[in-house]
Amino acid sequence: MVRPGGRSARVQAAVHTAVRELASEVGRDALTVPMVAQRAGVTPSTIYRRWGDLQVLLSDVAVERLRPDTEPADHGTLASDLTAWAEQFLDEMASPAGRAYIRDALLGDPDGGNAGQCSAYAAEQIDVILRRASGRGEPAPGVETVVDQVVAPLMYRVLFRPDGLDTAYAHRLVAGVLGRSGASPGVSR
Repeated sequence: MVRPGGRSARVQAAVHTAVRELASEVGRDALTVPMVAQRAGVTPSTIYRRWGDLQVLLSDVAVERLRPDTEPADHGTLASDLTAWAEQFLDEMASPAGRAYIRDALLGDPDGGNAGQCSAYAAEQIDVILRRASGRGEPAPGVETVVDQVVAPLMYRVLFRPDGLDTAYAHRLVAGVLGRSGASPGVSR
């Protein structure tokens, strides 16, 4: 969803805050549009006009919550940066809150725009890491290669095969994309 300015931005912020607060207080499944509207200080018709229904609103909130707050940390090497990022990505996406946000982002968006936006968030983070590596003179794969070989398998496992999913798996994916079979990224041999 396009980030509006002025009153529209204030309404969006108030409604998003109301959703997050109420979800933590009463649970996501107990939320209703009138409840959110009352907490946000808007009318239910404002929410219906802007978002259409509760699921689309939950989807919008989820996409916003999945957006990273900061750039990835700089640990000095591509392997270290990408490994740390993959660990954090896995930790956030595999958490109960992360899974709920993923579900909401996808359920309220039948045309796939939210999935594309969430993918763009990951790609932007990866691009920062890869540009840093290039700036240090390190050879680096392309963004799409990292998305295909690290992000996609992590997301598949988070969504469909979470049993046994751990940071060692993320490390193996990063090692694979960097051409270090069997090596632990960020650790010298």
